[in-house]
Amino acid sequence: MQRRVKINPVNMTKRTFSKSSWRRASLAFRFIAILCVGTLCAVLFACTTAADSKQQKAQAAAPRPVSVAIAQVQRQDVPVYITGLGTVTAFYTANIKSRVDGQIMKVNFQEGQVVKEGESLIEIDARPYQVQLEQMQAQLFKDAATLRDARLNLERYTALIPSGSISQQQVDTQKATVDQLDGQVRTDQAQIDNAKLQIVYCHITAPFTGRVGLRQVDPGNIVHAADTNPMLILTQLQPIAVIFPLNEDYLPTIVPHMKQGTLEVDAFNRDDKTKLATGKLLTIDNEIDPTTATAKYKAVFDNRDNQLWPNQFVNVKLLVETRKNSTVLPTAAILRGPQGTFVYVMNANKRVQDRPVTVSLTQGTTTVVTSGVVPGDVVVTDGQDKLQRDSPVEPRGSTPSAGSGTSGSGSSGS
Repeated sequence: MQRRVKINPVNMTKRTFSKSSWRRASLAFRFIAILCVGTLCAVLFACTTAADSKQQKAQAAAPRPVSVAIAQVQRQDVPVYITGLGTVTAFYTANIKSRVDGQIMKVNFQEGQVVKEGESLIEIDARPYQVQLEQMQAQLFKDAATLRDARLNLERYTALIPSGSISQQQVDTQKATVDQLDGQVRTDQAQIDNAKLQIVYCHITAPFTGRVGLRQVDPGNIVHAADTNPMLILTQLQPIAVIFPLNEDYLPTIVPHMKQGTLEVDAFNRDDKTKLATGKLLTIDNEIDPTTATAKYKAVFDNRDNQLWPNQFVNVKLLVETRKNSTVLPTAAILRGPQGTFVYVMNANKRVQDRPVTVSLTQGTTTVVTSGVVPGDVVVTDGQDKLQRDSPVEPRGSTPSAGSGTSGSGSSGS
C-alpha cells in the first residue's frame, strides 16, 4: 500500500517568497553600494579638479621670468677719444714740368715707381744748349782779350799824364772803355752760366723721395717751358699727413694735453672698423673757421705699409687721455627716465632692481659711471623694456664683460 503525501500549498508559497525577497534585497544592496562608491569617486574627482584649477590659476598669476642679456660691471682703464673725419694729404706733391724747350730723349722711371731724391726721371736733348754754351764761351774769350788790351792802354795813358803827353780827357775816355768792356765780360759770363743752367734743366731729377704717378709723356715728345700740363706728378707717401677739423670747443681740452706730450692719432677706414695707421698730432692751425666754428688739426703718419693715400677720407680718433681705474659697463645697459639715467641690476635671486647711475663718459659701446654701481654688479643690457622693479629674469647666453665691445669710437662725455 502506497503512502500518500499531502502537500500544503500555503507552506510552499511562503518558501518561494522568502527566497525571491532575499535576492531582491541583495540586488538593492549592491546597487546602493555601487551608487555610494560612484558618488564618492565623483566627489574626489571634483575636489582634485578644483585643486588643480587653483594651482593652475596660481601658476598663471605668478610672473614668468623675462629672458634678458646681462653683463658684469668692471674696473678698467678707458681711453678718451675725440673723433672726426679727415683727409689724407701728402707733405710734398710736385707737378714736374719742363723748364726748357726740347725733345725728350729718355724716360728713366716706371709708373708707380718709388724714386729717391736726386734720381734721374727724364732727359731732354741738351745738345742745342751745349752749342749755345760753346758760342758764349768763345764770345767771353774774345771780350776778355779786348778788356785786357784796354786795361794796358789805360795804364800807359795814366803814366803819361805827368809829362803832359796826354790829356786827362783821353785818360778818362780810356777808363770808360775799360769799364764798358768789363761789363761786357760780365754779361758773357752770365750768359754762360745761364746756358749751363739750361743744360742742367735738360736732366730732370726727383726733388724729393716719393712715388711717381702716371706719366704723361714718352720719348720723342717735344716739350716746352710754357706747357701747362705736367710730365708727371711726384708725391711723397712716407711720411704722410691727415688734416681733420674739430669743433672749437675741443681746443681747451686738447691744447693742455699737447703741452704735456705727444697725442696719439688713429686713422680708420671709411666704415670705421679697420685701423689703417697710428700717428701723432703735429700741429693745430692758427685760426678758427668762422663758417664752421672748427679748427684744423694736422697729424703725421709714417705710413710704412702704404695704407694711407692722398685725398683719401678717413675716420680720425684723437686720443686725448686715458682714465685710469674707471667703473665701466656697456652703453646698452644705460636707460633714461623721468628721474634721470638708471640701470637694472640683477641680484643672486635673479630679480632686478632699478638703480640710478651717474654717467661720466660715453665712449662707443662703453660707458663710464661714477656712482650707482660697483665692479662685480650684473646689469641688464637687453630686454629692459619688459622689466620693472623686482621682475624675475632668466639670463640668456654668456655674460660678456663691460669692455668687450669697446672699439675706441664715439664721442667723449663730460
